Amino acid sequence: MMFSLAIASAPGWTAIFLLFATLCALFSPAVMVKHENFKKCDQSGFCKRNRLYADTAAAASSWTAPYSLDPTSIKFNDGQLSGVILKSLGGGQEHVKLPLTVTFLESGVARVTLDEEKRQKGDIALRGDSKARKERYNEAGSWALVGGLEVAKGAALSEKVEKGYTKVYYGQGGRHEAVIRHDPFSVDFKRDGETQVRFNERGLLNMEHWRPKIEKPVEEKQEGEEQKEEDEQKKEDEDEQEKKIEEPKGEDETTWWDESFGGNTDSKPRGPEAVALDISFPGYEHVFGIPEHATGLSLKTTRGGEGNYNEPYRLYNADVFEYEIDSPMTLYGSIPLMQAHRKGSTVGVFWMNAAETWVDVVKSKATANPLSLGVKGHTDTQTHWISESGLLDVFVFLGPTPQDLTRQYGELTGFTAMPQSFAIAYHQCRWNYVTDTDVMDIDRKFDKFKIPYDVIWLDIEYTHEKKYFTWDPLAFVNPKKMHKHLGKRGRKLVAIIDPHIKNTDNYPVVDEMKKKDLAVKNKDGNQYEGWCWPGSSYWVDCFNPAAITWWKGLFKYDSFKGTAPNTFIWNDMNEPSVFNGPETTMPKDNLHFGNWEHRDVHNLNGMTFHNATYEALLERKKGEIRRPFVLTRSFYSGSQRIGAMWTGDNLAEWSHLEASLPMVLNQGISGFPFAGADVGGFFGNPSKELLTRWYQAGIYYPFFRGHAHIDTRRREPYVPGPPYTGIITQALRLRYQLLPAWYTAFHEAATTGAPIVRPNFYIHPEDEKGFAVDDQLYIGSTGLLAKPVTKEGADSVSIYIADSQPYYDYFDYTLYQGPGHHTVPAPLEKIPLLMQGGHIIPRRDRPRRSSGLMKFDPFTLVIVLDNAGNAEGSIYVDDGETFDYKLGAYIHRRFSFDGGRNALTSVNVGTKGPKTDAYLKTMTKVRVEKVIIVSAPKEWKGKKEVVVSEEGAKESARRKKVAFSYHEGSGKTAAWAVVRDPKVGIGKGWKIDFS
Repeated sequence: MMFSLAIASAPGWTAIFLLFATLCALFSPAVMVKHENFKKCDQSGFCKRNRLYADTAAAASSWTAPYSLDPTSIKFNDGQLSGVILKSLGGGQEHVKLPLTVTFLESGVARVTLDEEKRQKGDIALRGDSKARKERYNEAGSWALVGGLEVAKGAALSEKVEKGYTKVYYGQGGRHEAVIRHDPFSVDFKRDGETQVRFNERGLLNMEHWRPKIEKPVEEKQEGEEQKEEDEQKKEDEDEQEKKIEEPKGEDETTWWDESFGGNTDSKPRGPEAVALDISFPGYEHVFGIPEHATGLSLKTTRGGEGNYNEPYRLYNADVFEYEIDSPMTLYGSIPLMQAHRKGSTVGVFWMNAAETWVDVVKSKATANPLSLGVKGHTDTQTHWISESGLLDVFVFLGPTPQDLTRQYGELTGFTAMPQSFAIAYHQCRWNYVTDTDVMDIDRKFDKFKIPYDVIWLDIEYTHEKKYFTWDPLAFVNPKKMHKHLGKRGRKLVAIIDPHIKNTDNYPVVDEMKKKDLAVKNKDGNQYEGWCWPGSSYWVDCFNPAAITWWKGLFKYDSFKGTAPNTFIWNDMNEPSVFNGPETTMPKDNLHFGNWEHRDVHNLNGMTFHNATYEALLERKKGEIRRPFVLTRSFYSGSQRIGAMWTGDNLAEWSHLEASLPMVLNQGISGFPFAGADVGGFFGNPSKELLTRWYQAGIYYPFFRGHAHIDTRRREPYVPGPPYTGIITQALRLRYQLLPAWYTAFHEAATTGAPIVRPNFYIHPEDEKGFAVDDQLYIGSTGLLAKPVTKEGADSVSIYIADSQPYYDYFDYTLYQGPGHHTVPAPLEKIPLLMQGGHIIPRRDRPRRSSGLMKFDPFTLVIVLDNAGNAEGSIYVDDGETFDYKLGAYIHRRFSFDGGRNALTSVNVGTKGPKTDAYLKTMTKVRVEKVIIVSAPKEWKGKKEVVVSEEGAKESARRKKVAFSYHEGSGKTAAWAVVRDPKVGIGKGWKIDFS
């Protein structure tokens, strides 16, 4: 949601300004992103300096990086190497000491950290009366990291000593090797003897060291023109001399000490402190990650050229109004994880820095030498990472598989939170449902049209004068009645709560926040006041433990009156969005808890607020422990532990529908898979065709929500009318039918770090032709392959198949087989969805009004046989609400069909806990009611029965015969068979014998 209607609550001249801005917006073009409000690299001093540094290095005939590792300082102990890097100044006569630590972890990951001795010791002077911390920010790990830091005791220095190098072997079986060059400093990370990742190959390491600013003396005014000219000449000479001393060649001092943009001036009490490093991936053409950007999955180069970008990818969480697609421009969240992939190998780096960051990507092709037989050409990808402040703190992952990388990153930053079951169903939202009776009317209409949904949402208009934790007394007269109405149908309500707190009289929340001094401070140490939806506002500082404690108290039922156990929360605007701030956010010289500058922690800010709200929902009522659901717009590495995200203020355009797929896929492989985009587009009014196709695509978003701007027409699924409402309803029912498969995929994400929806390269890492495919996706480990329609007027899609296994249409079992592109019919009423052979897919076929009403419904298993006649799959089930699954209250079964033995079996793969038996008792009557076998063997033709056996059954029912039917295929349609109601428990071991 973005700046548009704060008028009603804004006083005086501000209201006039807002009214004028709104009127102007009504007559503006559809695409409204204001590029002038956001910096480009050459407008960001530290980015411009470091890009120039890179250009200077590239242009030099013999560039020598001024960084070397002092060999006498090197120590190695218990898996950790330490030393001091010396940065040469003034031709090598002076040196800046930079403490280096390289830690080798038990997981096979390496961590490289570089600090600055003077700042580390606080041996610097801040300009002015600044209260900012003197150190480089060193607390990002306390927010981002939760595990995986066990040091590898088996890591060892190489016994072979080479002058100028230090080598360390680490990883399982010593397969990994770090080759550290002393002068100039660089590191090669090798796996099985081959270099996979290189640090400082191009010599672009650059840690801007502290230096005092020599303030210019104020000259007394002299009388007489001759004296004045003499003084001015003298001053110019002095300035020139200072410049020679203070400004290294090739650097521009103009933004060292302060910087202005958009009418705001950023004071820099610590002076220049950027950190940069070039990281190369030799032999890797494709790199992915570093969300959030509205770009393709495989990242483009950023140094120009046809179809490429001229700007680096920017990571600086910002409220970007109606963002454009195919752009490296920053968006709402930042995950500084990049992975490189080639046939047989995936590697990556995690740049753990929360300050503004820019990443250049350059690809260089090396052609094969015709005299070198068997040696192919290859492409190297070279990246250049630049952050404004903080430590250089980088984790290196050597794979070798995509699964290894996502698991290792997840072990460090945490796996996806296991959501309540309602959270993965359909959410209905708009800005705004205007009254409590409006909410209940929407709810009734969904039932009237037999459309399933689980959650209805309220945007900011539900509050009383934009004061959070209140209800508009005229519009939401009886919120408890509204919640009770929704609860009868198993439905939930999500209410928005933003981090800006209205500065007004007679508002206890702001009074208490100010009294307890819990707001973010300005550079002078006073509570910072800015403008957002309510007008004048303060921002809660969730880096402060006391602020988190206070925040948790606000959500208790007797504090946030009118809420109920089926109330959940949406955190928006938490970048933070500040309407009158630089780049629509908070000044960088603001101060947070511990006197860290906002510049140091900007990209973490949204996560800390999201975290505080998550913790608050855990403690709403003593003894009532339910999994929280909190949606966030702003995020950082680790946010996946807390809830879901969405891609922000998109447009009702086909191009934004198309862009949503790679954006959601990229979130998944970057460790935050509970992601989605606003179905229908937030801004504008989609055509009925676009709305329908968007719902057909949205059912494949892990987070599935329809949402719209306050100025748009109503577009709930029942609004378009026939045939569109019927088609949308069928799409929604497909999502609900497959909720067991989705929930199982979420469990896999929560335990292994795997994406929930997966790109082609993740499933088929050997398939070079499919590495850049990002317009289709696989759902978990189910073998379901979806290709949403994203082109207006299209009646077919081209689905790319990477392997030789059979793929069958989900609805009519039409066969598609063979590597390459296949045309699949997709008229408006058709959702292109294929099933890969070799999988068993769990689903629930009974249509219900909400997922909560499906809790004890029976299951259907769809067995899709592979070329060898085999298939496997799994199902995970728990109560969908509590944390009892951590104590064993769940069912986790593996299904296997063995074509050689003609048998389907169910085997337990869970671990027994103190609550296992009690949970299994509640699920005793939940059974498998149908088994469908796609590509059923011809030998089964004429068979009328199969034999079913179940563990724990009575002797008379231990082996029973169950009805079976066989259906012949025709043309490209596969044969299929059905076992009807085998009456086997979903939580028990059993076998169906087809012999």
